[in-house]
Formats: sequence, structure tokens, C-alpha cells
Amino acid sequence: MARLTPASPAPARARAVVRRLRAEYPGATTSLDYGNAWELLVAVILSAQCTDARVNEVTPGLFRRWPDPASLLAASVDEVEEVVRPTGFFRNKTRSIRGAAAYLLEHHDGVVPRRTEQLVKVPGVGRKTAAVVLGEAYGRAEGIAVDTHAGRISRRLGLIDTVDAVKAERELMAVVPRKSWIEWTHLLIYHGRKICTSRAPKCPACVLLDICPEGQERRRASGAAPARTRR
Repeated sequence: MARLTPASPAPARARAVVRRLRAEYPGATTSLDYGNAWELLVAVILSAQCTDARVNEVTPGLFRRWPDPASLLAASVDEVEEVVRPTGFFRNKTRSIRGAAAYLLEHHDGVVPRRTEQLVKVPGVGRKTAAVVLGEAYGRAEGIAVDTHAGRISRRLGLIDTVDAVKAERELMAVVPRKSWIEWTHLLIYHGRKICTSRAPKCPACVLLDICPEGQERRRASGAAPARTRR
């Protein structure tokens, strides 16, 4: 097997990213707590500009009171807003989850659909949310959720060259094996939180350093010796 470098073909490096990060973060998955597709959909909507830990503090009480779209829609706006408030932007988020509930009841008998083209029509749902829900709740690899970590690390690795989430997803889908689409985001989230942080990435400790163009550039700028190549 040829040694990989930052100049190696993107698909080969993407496969190496999955292989290496899988070893670093076994069992990497979403940190949101949920029991079914509806609960996951709500949790993902609430997680916008909020930590997963805070969402997990809110959703148990939310789902006990309103376990499905019908019961949530029957509740008063004020009641739902008060429960959602700790996640921030509570008025917009309440509007989104109630809108999602109404749409699902009207168009899908209250069931979260299993196709991207159907799910993105639900209020408050974009391609990223759809990819997370379909991948986690239904095991369907229909896209790649490009969140902050996945976008940042994929750019640093030279696998994408855009900050536009839709274009980034399309570029990643062309180089990441489809069987790894669901886990790609989780692996990069774990790595982004631990090593490849936004402001001060720990490049010397990174298992991807030898195939990362930006990491190699940072290493050269610091005067450090080249990273040892890996298979």
C-alpha cells in the first residue's frame, strides 16, 4: 500500500480519515438523547446554537409532557416556550418544532418521513438536520451532515474548498465512501472537540497530520520536523 501524503487523492485520504478516527473514537455517535425519529428531529432543531448537553437537560421533560406531534401541537405556545427557553432562541425554536409537528400531521400522519426530499420540506429542517435524522434514526445514508466541526476539518484536510454547507456536502459525498457518510460527521465532531479545535488545533497530537495540508503548513511554520507518514 502506498504511503499517503497531503497530495494523495482525496478519496484515499478520506478513507484513511475514517479508518484512523474510528480507531481513535470507537463508537462515536450523536450525543443527543432520543427514543425515536420524532424526538431526534426535535432535539436536533433545539441544538442550534446550543450545546447537546443543555438540549439533553430539556428534552426529557419536553417529551414526557408532549411525546408526539399531536400532543405538542395541542399545547399552548407559552407552555412550550417556557420548556424550550433554556436552549436559547426559544421563540423561534418553539415556532419551528410546532411547525414541524403541524406539517408532519398534515402530510405524513405524524410520522417523520424517510427520504431527504420529503424531510427537508418540514419547517425547521435543512439538509444537515435531515442527514442526522435519517442516518441516526433510520440508518439511511442519504447525505453528510456538515456541521461546524465537519466543515472546518474537511477544509483543513483539503477535501473541500467551500464554506457553503450544501456545496461542502456535495464535495464530501464525492470522496467519502457512502458506507461512512453517517459516521463521518460524528468522527469529525469528536476530533474537532478534542484535537482539531477552531482556534488552537493540537496538530502535533493529530493522527491525521501526515495527510493534512494545513497541519503540515502549520508544522513547517513552527520549524518542527515533518510528520512521520502512516499507511
